[in-house]
Amino acid sequence: MHVALNCWFWDQPYTGSGQYVRHLADALARTQSADVSLTLVMPPHIAQPQGVPAGANVVHTSGPGGNPGKVWFEQRTFPAAAARAKADLAHVPYWGAPLSSPVPLIVSVLDVIPLAIPAYASGFLPRLYTSLQTAAARGAAHIITISHAAKADIEQHLSLPADMITVTHLAADEAFHPRMGKERDEDVRKKYNLPDQFVLYIGGFDVRKQVTQLISAYTYVAPALGEEAPLILAGRQPDWGSPLFPDIPAEIAEAKLGDLITFIGPVDEADKPSLMRLADLFVFPSSYEGFGLPVLEAMASGTPVVANDIPVIAEVSGDAAYLVEAGSSRKMAAAIIALSVDKTLRETQISRALGQSTHFHWRKTAKETVAVYKQVFERANPPSLSAS
Repeated sequence: MHVALNCWFWDQPYTGSGQYVRHLADALARTQSADVSLTLVMPPHIAQPQGVPAGANVVHTSGPGGNPGKVWFEQRTFPAAAARAKADLAHVPYWGAPLSSPVPLIVSVLDVIPLAIPAYASGFLPRLYTSLQTAAARGAAHIITISHAAKADIEQHLSLPADMITVTHLAADEAFHPRMGKERDEDVRKKYNLPDQFVLYIGGFDVRKQVTQLISAYTYVAPALGEEAPLILAGRQPDWGSPLFPDIPAEIAEAKLGDLITFIGPVDEADKPSLMRLADLFVFPSSYEGFGLPVLEAMASGTPVVANDIPVIAEVSGDAAYLVEAGSSRKMAAAIIALSVDKTLRETQISRALGQSTHFHWRKTAKETVAVYKQVFERANPPSLSAS
């Protein structure tokens, strides 16, 4: 089978879609399966892609840039490139499928945030794009998603049958390990001016991430632990104060927590494993995720996790994270304090986390993805009946 892969997000490894397409392509190439050959279809803005796996063919395309260029690439350029490459299958590894494809189409829908949380699709153009992608997904030969929780949401919001959707879990990169690469940790500590002990959050600051819950939790953590548990917030800072991006710096100032909470900005991907290892505790207060990869990355690093008890995080973490009632700042604070002062609880959670993280691997993701490819290919190319 020859598969054409949409690589719009190839140069954005700091996004979930960018991580997914890169790791998936690498894992598919590493399977060394004679059943699959891979063509990476690059958008016009990626002239010299980095990290292309050995054995994968690369097709460069031309066309407009910006947001209109993205839609043009999805709807016209990518399916045309798949046809020119004589691919047997086309795979779009994010929710950005063409309405029409000359070859059987597989779409990875990582989440349905614009449908589950309408605020993320406010305005005419976002609503139009969401409607376009809803229709395109329904016309695909098969849907891949990354958790059973996401599958349930897709069934509900896209009205698709369960047998049209296959779950292939994500995995932490091998660099997220308690010891592998540990020699870089102190350099990373100096690079971001990190204290000897700290609690860590890495992610976005949009409303579903509920960082405001974590800030509120620190009004209880601060009197109990003080300077023993400073909070580091890592991630690209937005324009604060819109409906999607609450003014978190203002909330920190109002709570008089400025001496205890520090923004360090975006973190280089190569530095994330060290940052996870250096943290005493990782907190993930999100209220909605397709998978919640940072939770798995922290567990694989041997760092205890506190997170909200939502279906997808429970699915990924099992009993290996300290889950609290979503939205409860008091319970989140209690969990942070407990894991900071109770050594036995901390060691138990670390042991469970390391064990749980071994259930997720990109080789498994690739194997399950290839099984979907075979299913769609065989359905599109049934064996011919011999003449009677």
